[in-house]
Amino acid sequence: MIKAIFFDIDGTLVNDQSKALDSTKQAITYARKNGILCGVATGRSPVRIKEVVDELELDMYVVYNGQLVYTAERTIVDQPFDQNVLMKIVKFSDKNHRQIIFGGREKLEGSTTMLLGQSILIKRFVSLLPKNFPVRLLKKGLQLFSPHRQKKRYETLKILNESVYQCILLSQESEQEKLEKIFPECTFQRSNAYTVDIIPKGGSKLLGIAAFAKNFGLEMSEIMAFGDHYNDIEMLEGVGIGVAMGNAQREVKQAADFVTNTNEKNGIYEVLKHFELIY
Repeated sequence: MIKAIFFDIDGTLVNDQSKALDSTKQAITYARKNGILCGVATGRSPVRIKEVVDELELDMYVVYNGQLVYTAERTIVDQPFDQNVLMKIVKFSDKNHRQIIFGGREKLEGSTTMLLGQSILIKRFVSLLPKNFPVRLLKKGLQLFSPHRQKKRYETLKILNESVYQCILLSQESEQEKLEKIFPECTFQRSNAYTVDIIPKGGSKLLGIAAFAKNFGLEMSEIMAFGDHYNDIEMLEGVGIGVAMGNAQREVKQAADFVTNTNEKNGIYEVLKHFELIY
């Protein structure tokens, strides 16, 4: 019997305008009334989650790809970067003039361009552009408009004196192998083609969910999870029922136990009805 459900956010819990469908809101409301815990498992930071899920009542949060796990009452996982590893990332970014964001519990600091790109308003603006609009060129244009020229741009950030759980680097998929060799102390997770999430070695959404399950006395077989991108595969394979959205990549669908409709067409509601988790 399913007792907890975790949702990825972008491409899953919300539609292309970064809003939860009315059917999704209803599904979560009904599931919670039936005693099922509902939460998110995401690469997003807790800082930006409220912008997206403010209208949703949720029970638990697995954020920063599992490095921080909490409920309203308690923190279950709190695993920031080792300071030496963090400074290695900082120096690499400064030396190579890279755009990067550093994520803490209460704030995000780093590239102004990337912080703007992470804004929910910008995401919604991009979603309204014509489908044939060259979004990739738009993103490159923003990068050129605000390049990293300042020496030791990041070494002076105040957030480096606090716990940092994840770094988001503007990076093409083609340089993944190179980054893995430079930073063997880190794990790299992708949810889009433009940026990569860097977290301490071995971290993942699945481990965050497992920690939550242990803390609440649940078996992994009693958990359902929804996702759409590569960083969701391990999660979908490791829970009792892994659900891929209809808009998910082929590899994600292959890893799932069940494939539902898209994030634009009531995919979440349909699955909870199918498994009789809501009535």
